[in-house]
Amino acid sequence: MTLTFEVDPAADPALRDGVLALWADVSNAGGAVGFVPPVTPDEIRPALLRHLVAMERGTTRLLVGRDGDGEVAATAFFTFNTHPLMTHWVWLYTVMVHPRHQGRGYGRDLMAAVERTARTAPGFEAVEAVRLNCRGGTGVDGFYAKSGYKEVGRVPDAIRVAPGDDRDDIVMLLPLT
Repeated sequence: MTLTFEVDPAADPALRDGVLALWADVSNAGGAVGFVPPVTPDEIRPALLRHLVAMERGTTRLLVGRDGDGEVAATAFFTFNTHPLMTHWVWLYTVMVHPRHQGRGYGRDLMAAVERTARTAPGFEAVEAVRLNCRGGTGVDGFYAKSGYKEVGRVPDAIRVAPGDDRDDIVMLLPLT
């Protein structure tokens, strides 16, 4: 089974519920996607609503991966820069693969779909690079490096997961040119 990817799916209730469930499951499995377990979909809902509002405004785009049953299994949100000196690169946020699908190469598939989208999707013509931040101490920076991203910055102890548990904020870049 492989994932089927779609850019800018309709933000209907099924998509919203699917992304919320994915986000909660990834967070509760220890994924570094903005929350610390335990977390509920209701606690995540405001963050998703911010993404959805930005999608409605056209400043954010969603790449969703669905499994063979049509369920939301992976996501990545692209956010375009509004600063006139930085419109040539996009941010990548909330990169997730459902824990039940991990270890099957779906993360690599998602990152390949991210790169393909940034290179070829309508509206991305001016994009020359994809930038993301990730939490140190998780090993995810190594995963992104295998997907072609290079570490271009690091802020020590910028992320406080819990008292006494500070992590580096790692900045990674995928040049497209």
